[in-house]
Amino acid sequence: MSATMLDLSLVPPLGDPRPQPVPEVHETTLPTGLRLVVVPRPGVPLVELRLRVPFAAPSPRGAAMHAARTSVLTGAVLLGTAAHDQLELAQLLQARGAELSVSGDSDRLLFSTTMLPDGLGPVLGVLAELLGRPTYPAPQVEAERERVVERIRIARSQPGVIARTALAARRYGAHPYAHQLPAAELVGAVTPAALRRLHRDRVVPAGSTLVLVGDVDPVAAADLVGTALAGWSAEGAAVTAPPVPALAPGHLELVDRPGAVQSNLRLGGPAPSRTDPELPAVRLASMVFGGYFSSRLVENIRERRGYTYSPRSSVEHMVGGSSFLVDADVATEVTGPAFLETWYELGRMAVTPVTEAELESARRYLLGTLALGTATHAGLASTLSTLFGVGLPAEWLADHQRALAAATVAEVAEASRRWLHPTGLTAVVVGDADRVTDPLRALGPVDVTASAVPATQA
Repeated sequence: MSATMLDLSLVPPLGDPRPQPVPEVHETTLPTGLRLVVVPRPGVPLVELRLRVPFAAPSPRGAAMHAARTSVLTGAVLLGTAAHDQLELAQLLQARGAELSVSGDSDRLLFSTTMLPDGLGPVLGVLAELLGRPTYPAPQVEAERERVVERIRIARSQPGVIARTALAARRYGAHPYAHQLPAAELVGAVTPAALRRLHRDRVVPAGSTLVLVGDVDPVAAADLVGTALAGWSAEGAAVTAPPVPALAPGHLELVDRPGAVQSNLRLGGPAPSRTDPELPAVRLASMVFGGYFSSRLVENIRERRGYTYSPRSSVEHMVGGSSFLVDADVATEVTGPAFLETWYELGRMAVTPVTEAELESARRYLLGTLALGTATHAGLASTLSTLFGVGLPAEWLADHQRALAAATVAEVAEASRRWLHPTGLTAVVVGDADRVTDPLRALGPVDVTASAVPATQA
């Protein structure tokens, strides 16, 4: 069978991106201080629930222990209440088509579930029990703690995790964000009493945000939430992370992983916040540099040189600060050349303006992913939970889309010079020091540190 060439002239041109619709938002603050956000979206018989509780470490000194306790609490909070044990709670949720998950990070605790519309009241009843009357039973907590310890030990043997935690420690110093993954020995010391104390002090309605998106009536939903969660009160207070410090990038850090056949390159630096007028230009610059398959970094070290499979860059936001991040996993023998080419492409972004074609391609991709991310009930609920949790309105979505659409080549060039300049980024490489130190030192000073787990034991 003979192959035929695709006639690109027959492919219709892309249309203009559709404006980001501002969702219909009904907002209420309950007497307990809980902020309720209801977004009615009829048509699909589902309701998405996101409860965001501020959960930053109370101080840098206690950040490591706080991270350890949080890692256990996210699973242990589901182990039973004064009225129901773990199995009964699961059965109550499943009867309404729901399965509650709890996650935590350096900024928040997040309760998430999807349910049938007629299950909202019963699911809120279960949530109220978990928020106000959890028991943290000792035998089950001990089992959960051991599971978390094992998961952390496995995670800490992974080179990507080693690289991420090393970069965070270098970038954030004494800030709580430096503790990306708790130490297994600290997790092993977590007690049920400590979890009860942490829950009482920090799982509080004041400062928390509950988002409901889906086939729901706003007035009826507000009544259900007000009734179900009226008893959720606490003496503690919400805690948010302080601003991240401005630390000098320092030398490249090489984390020795003897025997590694692959090196993990990670770079990170500050980025504009969600309210900074420069954010749209920086997001577009990141996209052109390494944010998608048609980026400069992918074309260089994947397509042209074959150094890596999936290099990428991104802009990430946390309450205390935002970050521009770059990562690539490369074969050990090309660690030096791959780092050099990454450095080169960052420098090229800073001194060589993007073309109109590059900018338009990145813009369309970014606007498309933004639209897709909020097209579903689940995507919109998670996005709004994040926005309202940091004090931004739903209108931010449309405002940000307009700003992305209006950003110019000159603005992206200036943003690249300010935020993507390689000398402003902290760099970490995880790899076999015997094989990669000299090639990396040819590019600049290198500080070598030991990895907790050699590659041969991972």
